[in-house]
Amino acid sequence: MEKSKTYLGVEIKRPRTAFFELSSCEGCQLQILNKEASLLNFLDLLEIVNFREAMSNGSDDYEIAFVEGSVTRADEEERLLKIRKQATTLVALGSCACFGGVNQLKNRFHDLEWVKNEVYGGHPIETQEVRPLSDFVIVDLSIYGCPIKKEEVEEIVTNLVLGKSIDHPRYPVCMECTANGNICLFNLGEPCLGPVTRAGCDAWCPNNRMGCWGCRGPSDEANFSQLQEIMDSHNIPRQAMLDRLECFGGFSSAIREMEK
Repeated sequence: MEKSKTYLGVEIKRPRTAFFELSSCEGCQLQILNKEASLLNFLDLLEIVNFREAMSNGSDDYEIAFVEGSVTRADEEERLLKIRKQATTLVALGSCACFGGVNQLKNRFHDLEWVKNEVYGGHPIETQEVRPLSDFVIVDLSIYGCPIKKEEVEEIVTNLVLGKSIDHPRYPVCMECTANGNICLFNLGEPCLGPVTRAGCDAWCPNNRMGCWGCRGPSDEANFSQLQEIMDSHNIPRQAMLDRLECFGGFSSAIREMEK
């Protein structure tokens, strides 16, 4: 008889789990396979039945579906609806799935035919306005970041499997950056969205002397007028701030409010 799987001494039922990708670089799925030191313990949590980057065969009999990428074609809409119908729990994996990600930058031109011609020239492909998963299906859980941070995913998945609540940080990246003892990048003349971006990455980019680009979307009660004041006080152009806010799609509603 096969010995029951345990995690930290607690017997667990390993849910049948599948990973899928829509339009994306698939970097978030690669993150799942990184961090070898804890990979075996992580895989003990899940019975993975479909994962193109990690296994040859696949099954459509699963309970949890992790979906990376944004919807950019009609066939991706159909595929997402099929995944949603099968999955008990659907997880949006990464910024593209949560907000549209970098892919949604083409939406800002408001002229899809022009974009297709500029990018593909005489070799057009089918494509449409980029949208996140939640525009088409109910998303049960979101995991933020571009790419996702493996340590955070391990904690979230552990809580998911053990039936514990999953609470994302309500505070901004700025707090994690300060706690890490970093020099504020504004004082070095670098634009940064740390004051308004959801924490949970341990200030990944600011720790490496790069300003935050907001890939995790807005923190609770994000104060954009205060961000503008901070940018102004350090002579950072408004366009530099807007470029960052538009990059991953998580601040689209905030931008609309700012443009009124």
